[in-house]
Formats: sequence, structure tokens, C-alpha cells
Amino acid sequence: MKGTRRAARNAKQRNKVRYAVLGLGHISQVAMLPAFAHATRNSELAALVSGDAAKRRKLSRRYGVPAYGYEACQELFESGDVDAVYIGLPNHLHCEYSVLAANAGVHVLCEKPMAVSAAECERMIQAAQDHRVKLMIGYRLHFEEANLRALEIARSGKLGDPRIFSSTFSMQVKAGNIRTQEAAGGGTLYDIGIYCLQAARQVFGSDPVEVLAMSAQGDDPRFREVDEMTSAILRFPGNRFAAFTSSFGAADVSAYRIVGTKGDLRVEPAYEYQGHLAHHLTLAGRSRTRRFGKRDQFGPELIYFSDCVLRDREPEPSGLEGMIDVKIIEALQFAAQSGRSVPLPAFPRERKPALRQGRRLPPVRKPSLVRAESASR
Repeated sequence: MKGTRRAARNAKQRNKVRYAVLGLGHISQVAMLPAFAHATRNSELAALVSGDAAKRRKLSRRYGVPAYGYEACQELFESGDVDAVYIGLPNHLHCEYSVLAANAGVHVLCEKPMAVSAAECERMIQAAQDHRVKLMIGYRLHFEEANLRALEIARSGKLGDPRIFSSTFSMQVKAGNIRTQEAAGGGTLYDIGIYCLQAARQVFGSDPVEVLAMSAQGDDPRFREVDEMTSAILRFPGNRFAAFTSSFGAADVSAYRIVGTKGDLRVEPAYEYQGHLAHHLTLAGRSRTRRFGKRDQFGPELIYFSDCVLRDREPEPSGLEGMIDVKIIEALQFAAQSGRSVPLPAFPRERKPALRQGRRLPPVRKPSLVRAESASR
């Protein structure tokens, strides 16, 4: 612990936060690792962690930093050589390694979903509080201009009173991908439905009070363990409704629509990180489209979280924000299994994402992958 506290002081003296990246799968290789080149002002890649020796060897050479196996994590965290960790592991491992890092005094940037149960989320939050470290969940769209401007439009009154939110996020997942494994926290809600849920909660600026859901698996062998598709209906305060469908067995669609009393805004594509996004706004019968070019969505996350560490600020989105999503997903899963609507308690309201959190950074170049592949076929 003394070494880590000394590291924290040194981070402030250097004005840079040193990161270990845990998990060298697709998202880490194509997005997070290249993003460090855009975050050099306050962030530095210091270590890699993987259970795959080939990844450790090749990516260590590529980025010029040491690489470790998971068995060395505790020693690494306690060494004083890293100040923060990015958790890019499978969902069921988020809690274990977040708590391990927090217990060593290392700040945690954890990929979404925060964990696979609310109980695990609570453990992560408690560990961060006990050891006075920052905990942020990697909702990259809280730092992405198209989505932040959509929230600004919804809150501005241009659309009138936002009444309806609808969304579809679908893809064709490859057979055997970890997203199809129940034990690893797979399924559409945790992987892609969470984007729809996040967008609805942010658009309405509140949390649902009641949810309904239905799931389907079909006879496709890819989906023996998890849902192929789930559709959800959520009632929000003021009798506002959100509906979304997440699917691992349909064509690529990434879109949401906000319908107000005076107009509507369709964001399509909405959730992607490898291409352009677009607004389709209709007011008084007139429609216009605005495109947002491809950007690095992970660099802004790093810069923001490092600023929170260096300036001792609580990050947004916090662990509480991540836990609320997991609690709602648990309610949706129960609703789908039971065939009944599920009432939800009132949750504490978190600070809303603000446009100032976004940064326009150029897109990263996709590197050659080392024993990793995209989830979609």
C-alpha cells in the first residue's frame, strides 16, 4: 500500500497517470491501446496484462511496455509502477480485478457492464470508497459529441416534452464468441442492450419505475446459453415510455429515436465507435441531417479519468451509475423469465453527462490484431 500511495503522489508531480491495461482482446487492441497516443497530456501506458503469452510478447514489443500474466496482478498493483488500471476483461471478471486493484490503492476505469450482478457492483463501490480510489465505468458515449449533442437537444425544449424513446441495437455474433457464454456474463442486455438503456435514462433525465421484457433464443446453436434477442418496455416518471430491442442474430443496426411533443430526433448510426454517426432532426415538418465524422471515443475517456485522478474529482459516470444499469438489467431478466412487469425503486440521481466532457480527437488507425477478432461476423 505504501508503494501505491507514493505512486499516487508521483502521478500528481508528473501530471500523468500510468495505466495497466488488463485484457488484450478486441476492444483493447483496436481502441483503448491506440487511444493512449491521443492522451499523452495526462495519461501513459505503463503495463499490459494477459493470459496469452503470444499477446504479451508481441504487444509488449509494439508498445514498449512490460507485460504480465494475471498471476502477477497483485504484485504489479502493489509495486507502485502503475496508478490506474483499465479493465477490459470478460464481464464476469470485472468485479474480481477491480476489487484487487482498488484494495492496492490503484484507480479503476472498468469497461461496461460494470459487473454481472448488483452485489458485485456494491463490492466494487465499497472497495473504491474504502481505499479512496476513483472508480469510473467506461461508457464511452458520455464523451462522444453526437450523443452528447442529442442529450442537449432533448433537454433544450426544441423537441417539446420528450415523450417516447425507441432504440434498436443488433448484430450477427460469431459462434462461440464469449458474448454467447452464460458463465462469462454474456447475453444481449449486458453487451449491447445496456447502450439503449443508458441512452433512454439520459434522454429522460430519470430512471424507469417499471419494466417489462420478452426474450427469444430460437433454435440457432449460437444461442444455447443466452438470449438471441430481448425486447424491453420501460415506464419512466411522467408516463414517458422507452422501448428497445437488442439482438445478436440480426443485421447491424445501431439507432435510437426521441419523439417529443414538437419534433423528433433520430440518431442513426448511434452507438458505433468505428464509423461516422448522424442526427436526423425533424422540427415543424422540416428535416435535416447532421453527420459526425469518425472520432477516437476512447482517448477522451482516458483524458477525463486521468484529470479526475490528478485533480481529485469524482468521475461521471461513476460506479453508482454502472450499478443502476445492472439493477435495471436484473429486473428486465426477471421480467422476461416470469412474464410479469417488475416495479423498480427510486435510485439516487447521478450527475448528468455534459457536452464539455466531449473531445474531438482524430480516429485511431486500426492496428494488426494479435490473436483477437471482432465479435460480429
